[in-house]
Amino acid sequence: MGTNGKGKHLGLRIDPETHYKLHYIAKYEGRSGNGQVLYLIRQSIADFEAKCGEIKINEASD
Repeated sequence: MGTNGKGKHLGLRIDPETHYKLHYIAKYEGRSGNGQVLYLIRQSIADFEAKCGEIKINEASD
């Protein structure tokens, strides 16, 4: 997780319908809600990098 092994917290406000549907899909796919969000974020990053190239990690930035 990350470059230093520590997790970062990301607060996210979503409407009740989206929350329900996210958890529904997560359960269907055998993930937690948090796991589903991480999966989707990682998929988005992979898609972006496939089109635009690897995103370099700057150790000094958060």
